[in-house]
Amino acid sequence: MSDENIRQIAFYGKGGIGKSTTSQNTLAAMAEVGQRILIVGCDPKADSTRLILHTKAQTTVLHLAAERGAVEDLELDEVVLKGFRDIKCVESGGPEPGVGCAGRGIITAINFLEENGAYQDVDFVSYDVLGDVVCGGFAMPIREGKAQEIYIVTSGEMMAMYAANNIARGILKYAHSGGVRLGGLICNSRKTDREDELITTLANRLSTQMIHFVPRDNIVQHAELRRMTVNEYAPDSNQANEYRTLADKIINNQNMAVPTPIEMDELEALLIEFGILESDEDKEKLVGMSKAEEEALKKQEELKAQALEAVQKGNVEVVSRNNK
Repeated sequence: MSDENIRQIAFYGKGGIGKSTTSQNTLAAMAEVGQRILIVGCDPKADSTRLILHTKAQTTVLHLAAERGAVEDLELDEVVLKGFRDIKCVESGGPEPGVGCAGRGIITAINFLEENGAYQDVDFVSYDVLGDVVCGGFAMPIREGKAQEIYIVTSGEMMAMYAANNIARGILKYAHSGGVRLGGLICNSRKTDREDELITTLANRLSTQMIHFVPRDNIVQHAELRRMTVNEYAPDSNQANEYRTLADKIINNQNMAVPTPIEMDELEALLIEFGILESDEDKEKLVGMSKAEEEALKKQEELKAQALEAVQKGNVEVVSRNNK
């Protein structure tokens, strides 16, 4: 297959949202129906392939390059490993914490893979990218026109939505020059109130779609403990079918959009509308209620103190119930 026919997609999302878990389960489902997949992990945690390879973490391109002296000294089969359903896996890696730019690993890895023919004989290349850090390195799959379809993993939680809007802003920046498009939002449910409706509304505001709502299910954690995707651990489960549905939607997705990110005020208004945030008016009411309750409690304590003092001075006759 020529490079022109390869669909290059990327999963972005706030750290901790379940982006890597969602992407690996979805890609496993895509492989089940015959799609040939290459995963390029672009997260410094190097956890983008562990469910496919059944390992703690794959050794990264940068780590191996540091051992050898240069990335040019590596062989392709040292960094590209095959896992579940013959999915090809690579982790770009990053420098030690506090030293250098983590995005450098992404650039180094992608250039090495392209130059050494890793993109041959694949239908989809998937980049799994940390999404709440905005820097040139992490934006590289978008900026350089590598990833053409972006899927944002989010939820009904405030910070996940905030990150999704920021990612949409980054996509817009490169949409006209690089041709990248937003394929949709994936709601990885946290079981917040009206979550499905909320993310559908956010997607509409961003001029895209909520491509799928992934329900929360403990079977995902059970599979993760065994370093497996749900599709492999429990192939007949409802959750495995959810990932298959999402996979089918991505394979057949024609709804690619230039996003329209919203302003912070509009995002906050949306969160207030759905009860995630309190309005300033509600806050003032709560503050007012708290003050009133505080005054009432203070008055009650004063009355108790006065009554106790009166009893101690003998000004009040205490009559027991038995003498009534």
